[in-house]
Amino acid sequence: MPPASPESSESNEPTASAEAAGGPAISRKSLLKAALVATAVPLFAGGGVALARDTGASGAPLAPTPDCDDGDEPTHDQIEGPYFKPNSPLRTSLVTSSTPGVPLTVSGYVFGRECRPISGVLLDFWQADTNGAYDMSGYGFRGHQFTDQNGAFTLTTIVPGLYPGRTRHIHVKAQAPGSGILTTQLYFPGEPRNNTDMLYDAALLMNVRAVGSGKEGSFDFVLDVSQNPTDPPTDPTDPPTEPGGTWRAGTSYTAGNRVTYGGVAYRCLQAHTALTGWEPPNVPALWERG
Repeated sequence: MPPASPESSESNEPTASAEAAGGPAISRKSLLKAALVATAVPLFAGGGVALARDTGASGAPLAPTPDCDDGDEPTHDQIEGPYFKPNSPLRTSLVTSSTPGVPLTVSGYVFGRECRPISGVLLDFWQADTNGAYDMSGYGFRGHQFTDQNGAFTLTTIVPGLYPGRTRHIHVKAQAPGSGILTTQLYFPGEPRNNTDMLYDAALLMNVRAVGSGKEGSFDFVLDVSQNPTDPPTDPTDPPTEPGGTWRAGTSYTAGNRVTYGGVAYRCLQAHTALTGWEPPNVPALWERG
């Protein structure tokens, strides 16, 4: 059965001005569309948005995904909604060969403000099943992963089902090492409910195409992370910026390992190599207190 209360009933919905102060502005969306025309890179059938990988050649910094208001769009962060659960499994596939639903692969990259890819970004995905229900007792259709050295990610899942009040969407939290968390949602082009969902944001449309009996989607995240060459580089083996304990960046941890950080004990949930920015209090998908 679908969830009883739609996410659109949540308060604290983000809002943004529809126009830039001081008169009309050339929007980022318009610039991206112009870049597509200039480079003969088409949008996928049914709509979609320009990808950061195709629009960074100009060398100009990209508007960030979080808190970006370029004159005709709302900010690109979105509410978490009532169905998030921490401590999701580390995995890139949320399905098995027998999982019902339309197969979907979502791939893309995570970039910073200067359109350079970011490796080691934590991406935590969650969504409804083909019937529009979220698994609140287990971790069905939930999983986190890290971008590779090229800033790339791939998620294997299904097209999420519909439930009252919402169009089709996939939730995601994205966090670069040492940075804040972006919470947002990805949408599907051509969905009738896009016109009635109060949370829908066209700037978060994936490019989606049919492939055999399934679908392929693509989306590039742009985080509000400075990549100015004058900024000092971050060394993942640097010591923690807060009072530590036994936790150390650069250490390989396995599930069950125990550390202390800031006077608190933590237990490792997933095998990983620690990075500065991934201190236990910051990443509940990797550490739990106790």
